Amino acid sequence: MTKHMTGTRKEWLAARLKLLEAEKELTRRSDELARRRQELPWVRIDKEYRFETGEGSASLADLFRGRSQLLVYHFMFGPDYKAGCATCSTIADGFNGFGIHLANHDVTLAAVSRAPLAKLQAYKRRMEWTFPWASSFGSDFNSDFSVGFTEEQQREGGVEYNYGREAPLVREAGGEGPVAEFAAMAGTDVATYTRERPGVSAFVLEDGVVYHTYSAYSRGVDGLWGMYQWLDRAPKGRNETGLWWRRHDEYNKG
Repeated sequence: MTKHMTGTRKEWLAARLKLLEAEKELTRRSDELARRRQELPWVRIDKEYRFETGEGSASLADLFRGRSQLLVYHFMFGPDYKAGCATCSTIADGFNGFGIHLANHDVTLAAVSRAPLAKLQAYKRRMEWTFPWASSFGSDFNSDFSVGFTEEQQREGGVEYNYGREAPLVREAGGEGPVAEFAAMAGTDVATYTRERPGVSAFVLEDGVVYHTYSAYSRGVDGLWGMYQWLDRAPKGRNETGLWWRRHDEYNKG
């Protein structure tokens, strides 16, 4: 017998209608937040960033691919990673499918990582993705947008991520916990793994000028993780005990 509360269809409907009001209120609040995002002041970008892409060297303006809006997913894949972050990979599995729809609505969705282009392309082939992915190797782009850090910043408490400053990294023996698992899945150690961070940044191109309009990090990216939106509607929710997900080609492997 289930331990969960049960009831009649009439009782379920009454509870569902009550929940519906809360859901509608959340939707209205979400719409308002979206409006406020779009009202943020735009910051002109005069710095010349260079990226390596499958089509050759590119500027930030080039990443727009002829459109007026650009969404960049800051994918955790550092120069010393053996494979892309498994969590970022699950997020990419989702947006790989709807990028075509954004592209036909004047929005380019691209990923940017610090790993050299050859590593990104090999991993992209393995994952069978089609979205554009640029390498910012040797550029200040990741640093300037608070998703790439140095050993010195980690050591001295100079990491500013998600609009706050982190304490210095303490190197402890053992290497246990979720972050250590994520690091191992990327083929690296915790310190190297956490020098990269996830996030999303938005840009607009007007009259040849690029402006930065928005960035979100950490759980601010939750809404982009399509898998969780479905789990939040499943009977048992996220139902998480430890690290349960894998890259999509790693399930059912011994």
